[in-house]
Amino acid sequence: MASLDLETETLRQEAVKLRRNLHRHPELGFEEIRTAGIVADYLRDLGIDTETGVGRTGVVGKLEGVEGEGHVLIRVDMDALPIQEETNADYASQVPGVMHACGHDGHTTIGLMAAKLLARNRTGLKGQVMLVFQPAEEGLGGARAMLEDGLLTSQPSRALALHLWNQAPLGKVAITSGPVLASADGFKILVSGKGGHGAVPHLANDVIVAACQMVSAFQTITSRSIDPMETAVLSVGKINAGNAANVLPERAELTGTIRTYDSGVRDLVVTRLQDIGEGIARAMGVVFELELTSSTPPVVNYQAVTRIAQDTAREMFGVENVDEGHRIMASEDMSLILEQIPGCYIFLGSANAEKGLDYPHHHPRFDFDEKALLLGAKLLAQTAADCLE
Repeated sequence: MASLDLETETLRQEAVKLRRNLHRHPELGFEEIRTAGIVADYLRDLGIDTETGVGRTGVVGKLEGVEGEGHVLIRVDMDALPIQEETNADYASQVPGVMHACGHDGHTTIGLMAAKLLARNRTGLKGQVMLVFQPAEEGLGGARAMLEDGLLTSQPSRALALHLWNQAPLGKVAITSGPVLASADGFKILVSGKGGHGAVPHLANDVIVAACQMVSAFQTITSRSIDPMETAVLSVGKINAGNAANVLPERAELTGTIRTYDSGVRDLVVTRLQDIGEGIARAMGVVFELELTSSTPPVVNYQAVTRIAQDTAREMFGVENVDEGHRIMASEDMSLILEQIPGCYIFLGSANAEKGLDYPHHHPRFDFDEKALLLGAKLLAQTAADCLE
């Protein structure tokens, strides 16, 4: 391990104050003007070369060590969610309908504290650390926007990211090699046919009945078409059809999501979705149209970088507190960076049930134990330095 001064007691109050400031003033994706300003000012005060406006509202800092040619990227996200907060905390959101319900205020704070620790240890860094503060992670394409603005032009050789995780208690870490977050494909289905009066359905083609049969049949894709040793999720989350109780509409619209860890499994799910939809449509005398509305690849951890992160975590947290087999079906656009750079995505336990800080992410009462802030900063800083060795 690289030898770093990771004393953080003097940073504890600063980290909490910064996080609560960000929490009170959440900003949605591509609207992180205030947040980006705080980040940029903080990095510049540390003497870090800083660029703003990368991917619209993203911030990039470049910290140069004094020797070596290594180059590691640390990425954290900054955006909030369109959720009305219900925590009743004295630092609760002051913006109606907007809340940091996924911990990105914590991630931003962790990134800045890691920057401070690394700047303190600049003379011991064997290369450059790129500090990436990304906007719009929550499904709005922030990573893609930063990449299109030339984020990786300087060709970093390793990439790290960390997510606070309220499904694990404070002091636990999950670092797993291979796929750790699923791909996400949004889809929209339009079922169209001849409408009519609800009293004479034989004179119409009932798109609602057809759509409902499709939703039921789609569930056989994961249970009957996918190898039981593989993993896939297909969920229809919205059905929209009709405006009156006695009128059979001409159109029904379904929207949903597909989650997989493997591109071959993903392609099979899409193929079966098309086949089943078209088959039911023919049988029911309606028209089926499928559109994929969005696509994010899976987050895949590179074995060599993951091993470095695991070794660092074992040293800091203890072997018994490092989970090497954790995967979830959520998605993350850090995957776009990891498609181009070998790296590692880390989950850091942040729940404290005794304090009531164990609501799940995206819940209006979500909050986390703030002791995780400096644990995350130390883990990111040390792992980045170890990647430069």
